[in-house]
Amino acid sequence: MELRAFPRSSERFCVLTRHRMYKRGLHLKSSSGNILFILERSFQKKLISKINCSMKIGAYTSCSSDAEKDPIVDSVNMRDAQLLYCVAPALGHNQESHPESKFRVPSITSALENMELSSKFRSEVIELRNFKPASVDDITNVHSKAYVSGLEKAMSKASEEGLIFIEGSGPTYATATTYQESLVAAGAGISLIDSVVESSKIRKNSPLGFALIRPPGHHAIPKGPMGFCVFGNVAVAARHAQRSHGLKRVFIIDFDVHHGNGTNDAFYDDPDIFFLSTHQDGSYPGTGKIDEVGLGSGEGATLNLPLPGGSGDSSMRSVFDEVIVPCAQRFKPDIILVSAGYDGHVLDPLASLQFTTGTYYMLASNIKQLARELCGGRCVFFLEGGYNLQSLAYSVADSFRAFLNEPSAASKFDDPAILYEEPLAKVKQAIQKVKSIHSL
Repeated sequence: MELRAFPRSSERFCVLTRHRMYKRGLHLKSSSGNILFILERSFQKKLISKINCSMKIGAYTSCSSDAEKDPIVDSVNMRDAQLLYCVAPALGHNQESHPESKFRVPSITSALENMELSSKFRSEVIELRNFKPASVDDITNVHSKAYVSGLEKAMSKASEEGLIFIEGSGPTYATATTYQESLVAAGAGISLIDSVVESSKIRKNSPLGFALIRPPGHHAIPKGPMGFCVFGNVAVAARHAQRSHGLKRVFIIDFDVHHGNGTNDAFYDDPDIFFLSTHQDGSYPGTGKIDEVGLGSGEGATLNLPLPGGSGDSSMRSVFDEVIVPCAQRFKPDIILVSAGYDGHVLDPLASLQFTTGTYYMLASNIKQLARELCGGRCVFFLEGGYNLQSLAYSVADSFRAFLNEPSAASKFDDPAILYEEPLAKVKQAIQKVKSIHSL
C-alpha cells in the first residue's frame, strides 16, 4: 500500500467544479457556476460552528465502545417506528476543500433538524446511538487481512504527517483517525441491519434504516481503498446479514452516479448477492460496462446499467419500472441494501446527470414499497456520494419524507429552469439492451 503526503492545495476541487459547470454549457453559465461555488462555501461556513460544538459535546459521536445494546431497540417504540438511522460523520477524517469532507453528514443532520424530520421531533423516527464499531473480523469478511492491518499501521504515519494518500492513484486520503472512524461507519450499518432484522420479528413490515455515514464505501475493493472509500460499508453489511441473521439472498441497489466497482468485485462470483448498479456512462472509475454480468456461479447476479450523461428523472423512473423491479421480483431477496449516492443531482459538481431532489424522493418511496412487497420491509440505505452540500442535504431529507409517507418538498429546492432535454432515446436503447442480456 503506497503512502504519500496529500497535496494541501484546493486547486483540484476548484478545477473539477469549473469543469463540471463548463460541461453544462448553456444550461449553467460559468457565472452561475461561480455563484454556486460561492454559495457552497458559504453553506460550509454555517456548519463550522455546529461541527466545532459537536466535537466538544459529542453530539455526533453516536458510538459506544462497549457491548451495550441500544435500549430503544427493545422498547415498545420499535413497534411504531417507521425509520431508524445512525450518524457517523467521521469529523477527524477531513481534508480542507476536498469534496468528501467533514461537512457532508453535518449538512444532512442540520437539514433534518431544521425541517423537523429527526428523532428529536418525530416519535416514529429513531436514532440508534449506542452502536459498536465493526470488528476486524467484520471487515475481513470483505477485505483482505493485509489491507486492514496495513491501514491500521499507516495511522502512525498519518499522525506524523497530518494527511497521507492511501491509494497509489489517489485521491483517497487518510488522517490519524481514518481507521477507527471507518470501523465506526461500518459498525453503524451493521447495527441497522441488526435492528431492522429484530424488528421484523415482531411486526409485519420492519422500519427502514439509513446509515448517515462516511467515509463512503462502494469503491473500496477487497484489496484496498479507492475513490474516497476506505471500507465497503454496504458489502460488509451484506455479509453480516448473511452470516449473522441467515438472510441468504441480498439484493443491492447502487444509484450513485459512479459505478460501485468495489461492491461489484466483492460479489462478482456470488449467486446469492445480486448487485445492480445504475451510473453515468464513462464516469469514474470507468468500470461497470453493460456486459459485466458476474462470473462462474455468480453469472447473471450482477447487472450494470450505464446511463448517458444528461439522464434525469424520466430516465430513472423508466429504469426503476423496467429493470430494478423485475430483477428484484425474480431474485426474491431476503433483504434489500442500497448504496445511496446523491451525486447524480443536477447541482453536483462531480458528474453530469440531471437527477433532482424529486428523483431521490421517487427512488426512496419506490424502494421502500419494493422491500415491503418482497422481504417484509427489510431495507437499509447507506450514504455514498453527494458533494453539493445543499442538494445532498435536501435530497436526503426528501428521502426521509418518502420513508415517512409524507409529500415531497422537492419543489421548494429544485429549479426546473436549469434542466435540459434528457437523451431518452439513448436511455431506451440501454434499457432494452440490459433487458435482453438479463432476459427481463
